[in-house]
This record gives sequence, structure tokens and C-alpha cells, in this order.
Amino acid sequence: MAGIYIHIPFCKQRCNYCAFYSSTLFNIKELYIDALCKEIAMRKDYIPGTTIRTIYLGGGTPSTLSIEDIEKIFNTIYSHYSVSKDPEVTIECNPDDLTPDFLSRLKQLPINRISMGIQSFSDIQLKRLGRRHDAEKARTAVKNVRETGFNNISIDLMFALPGSTMQEWNETLCQAIELNPEHISAYNLMYEEGTPMHRALKRGDFKELTEDENVEQFQALIEKLKEAGYRHYEISNFARKGYESRHNSSYWNDTPYIGCGAAAHSYNGTSREWNVANITEYIKGVNENKRNFEAEHLSEEERYNDTILTRLRTANGIPLEWMKEKFCERLYNYMKSNSRKLIESGNLKEENNHLILTEKGIFVSDAVIRELIYID
Repeated sequence: MAGIYIHIPFCKQRCNYCAFYSSTLFNIKELYIDALCKEIAMRKDYIPGTTIRTIYLGGGTPSTLSIEDIEKIFNTIYSHYSVSKDPEVTIECNPDDLTPDFLSRLKQLPINRISMGIQSFSDIQLKRLGRRHDAEKARTAVKNVRETGFNNISIDLMFALPGSTMQEWNETLCQAIELNPEHISAYNLMYEEGTPMHRALKRGDFKELTEDENVEQFQALIEKLKEAGYRHYEISNFARKGYESRHNSSYWNDTPYIGCGAAAHSYNGTSREWNVANITEYIKGVNENKRNFEAEHLSEEERYNDTILTRLRTANGIPLEWMKEKFCERLYNYMKSNSRKLIESGNLKEENNHLILTEKGIFVSDAVIRELIYID
């Protein structure tokens, strides 16, 4: 089993915090879709003999595409790949794109999961973040999605926003819970270099929240969503039972995946590769049958570190027997030896033959991971 990720790099406008590769130049959209479909067909043997169990359209903003563009992508996938009978098929959307007409046509495609970037229910914060929607449009969008018949809705939130208070964050959480989505992802705002938010921070337009304020908001997130019946199955992700993201879980569980489109990454179990992060160069390379990408073969130590970095973020943690079979005795013993002091400090626990972050350890997960990462 494997997943396929499709990168749609187009946005109507760039959000002030976003450092992902995207473009507002829609005049080359059709050329890009043609090249994208050609790459999808070209890559069908990247993971030989596999069945696709998850498809994910991310970006950028996939909901800026026409239904015809999206249909063309799915026709290409289903023509060249073996897709399972019950795949999870996700499309990322902006709330203001989700009109009843667009959704009714989207429902005719294989899509069965809508991931919506809401980020906040504070209009002041949404404006500061450079989002296209306001809180009311976000609520209306979730209502439209539900009324169209989609029963797997995920929303994204952001915490530690500049100037945000606990009252504001609690109100956002309450409104998110009231909408009753099946899945909620919540991310700490990062001031990525080169973004308008980073420049504004450096200018002194606002102050970054303190570490204590950051932790307080993260703690409120965990407590409120658990009380509302969501399972905290990965550090940034919460889901109703049975609605964990199957596609994202493949990244955390060492499942191979194919990434198509400009800047998209792929992994086949032993190596990684990534397409050029430039739409024009991407189109040119694909059309000349010389896909423009870089690749690296992963050493055993790199694969071990990737496993620590991804699996320890999940509620299931690191399966010890699996690690023992997958990696050499030296790396396994390194992990076991370094985990002892983390268990003694109460940040890690060994449970059902798995190494798992404790509730205390979740708040210092980066430090815990660093202790287990192998450095030669």
C-alpha cells in the first residue's frame, strides 16, 4: 500500500505566515495541470506493484482549481494506478471557495475528505494572517460541506498567534468544537524567514508570545479537545474515533508515497526525491521527459533518525520489536540506552513494548527526540 500526494501550488493570495512553495500566477495553470498529469503517468512504476490507498491534493490551494482540472487529475491517477476500493481521498480547501455549487460538483468526484484551513475564529487574527475569509465564512463553509454530504471534515487551527490571549484562543477552540469536525489539526505559528510575518516581527510591529504563553495555549488545546471526545493521536492532530488521517499517518509510519507536482517529495523506503520548486522549470522538465528533481539515498542512520522523528510524535510511539528487526543492533541499543534517562525523567514511557511520549513529554517533544537521534 502507498499514498500519492499531488501538489497544487496556486493561491489567490499569499498568507503572511506561509513559507510553502506557491504562486499567484494563474496564467500558467493549464500548462501546469497538463505537466502534472504527465508526471503522474510517468511515475506509475516508482513503487512497483503497489496499491494506492490514499490520495491527497495539497498546496497551495487546490480549491482554486476548476472542477474540470480536478477531474482530469483523478482520471489520470485512476488510469495509471491501482487504487484500493476504499481509498481516503483528501482535498485542501479555503473556506471562501466552498460554495454549494462547487461542493456539489466536488461530491461527484472520488473525494471523500475535505481539509479546510480555518486557522482562527478571530477576524482580527485572520486579517493579520492574510487569510481570504472571516470567521463567519469559515462557519458557513463547514455548514455547506456538511449539507453537501461529506462526513469526513478536517479543519486547521493555529495557536500562539501574535497578541492572542487565552480568552481569544479558548473562543476559537469552542467555535471549532461546536462545528463538530471529524478531525482537527492545530499548529504552532512559526515565523519563517522571508515571510511578511517574520519581517513584521523583526520590525517590532508585535511581540512573539512567551514560551509559557505558548505552552498554556497548547495545554488548553489538548485538554479541551480531549474533553470533547477527540483522540490526540499525533502531536498536532486530533480525531474522532476512526477518522485519523490515513494519508498523514503514512508519513509517520514509514509507508512509501509518491509526490507529484512542483516541490513535491517522494519516498520509496530507501531513498527520497523532490521535484524542483519552480513551476516553469518543473513544466519544462516534464515536457522534455527529463523530470527536474533531486534525490538522496538514505543511510541506515538517516532512516533510523527519520523513524525517531516521525513515530515518536504519534500516540502509538515507537514499536520496539519492529525497530529491532529493521535496524542494526548498534542503533537499537543506542535508542534503548538513551531512552533510560528519558523514562526516569518522566518524559518517556515503555508501554506494550512501545516507547511513547508521556503527557509531560509531549510539551518537550523536540528535546526528547534530540536525545534519541543518532549523531556520529
